[in-house]
Amino acid sequence: MKNKIKTIECSVKPFLKWAGGKRKLLSKIQNYIPKEFSIYYEPFVGGGAVLFYLLPKKAIVSDVSEELINVYRVIKNNVNELIEDLKRHKNEKEYYYKIRALDRENTFNSLSNVRKASRIIYLNKTCYNGLFRVNKKGYFNVPFGRYINPDILNEDNLRSVSQYLNENDIDILNTDFEDVLKDVKKGDFVYLDPPYHPVSETSSFTSYTNNGFNEQEQIRLKKVCDRLNKIGCKFLLSNSDSNLVMDLYKDYRETIEKVQVPRSINCKASGRGKINEVLIRNYD
Repeated sequence: MKNKIKTIECSVKPFLKWAGGKRKLLSKIQNYIPKEFSIYYEPFVGGGAVLFYLLPKKAIVSDVSEELINVYRVIKNNVNELIEDLKRHKNEKEYYYKIRALDRENTFNSLSNVRKASRIIYLNKTCYNGLFRVNKKGYFNVPFGRYINPDILNEDNLRSVSQYLNENDIDILNTDFEDVLKDVKKGDFVYLDPPYHPVSETSSFTSYTNNGFNEQEQIRLKKVCDRLNKIGCKFLLSNSDSNLVMDLYKDYRETIEKVQVPRSINCKASGRGKINEVLIRNYD
């Protein structure tokens, strides 16, 4: 059965604020989505803005962040328990740092998946600028956000996301992007939104995992894109308008689109504004 892009408005939207999330780029991305495809793949799903816009009937999505993927799985399998647990959280500084510090304790791994997912949603909705970021030890390290009335629990959206994930054939993985795409076939569609290559030495965002995504990973991703192209699978890639990216994908220069995207997550107000990104595809 072929996937088709949705034609009606749907209430499903991302449940986390995500650095590099694609909600503000959807108006550009939608122009390049194939009308039909077999299986939708998104190996860097992040906050899921494109997934929840397309709402494909059959999809394989993944991310290397174990904590993030746990949230997806809990929303799919235990949404009622998650909603109840989210109700207990408080928008208070002292409480925030107590919850943030849980991943530094030996008992963290004994927490239930529901508790872990609830913690991540709570931290994301109450931390500074809504970041999802960890340090090199894998500890969540964003300070308290001081919001007056953060939307910690959006029950309607969580239930809509859960309904979508359960009523369709959606595989949720926690693995490397190359492994996710090993069985891709002609007729499938892959959207790639990797951690962006920094345009300067000072512009790199501290990772939302403790593994990073360096220049060698960008090169490995390019080789995967070439394999997809060779087998006739359509891919669409988002990345920074950096010298490395433009050089790597010079074979696709005829189908590279430069776009300006608002940047809303930055520690300094002066660092926010429109930045250049590229959309790279292997089809007209």
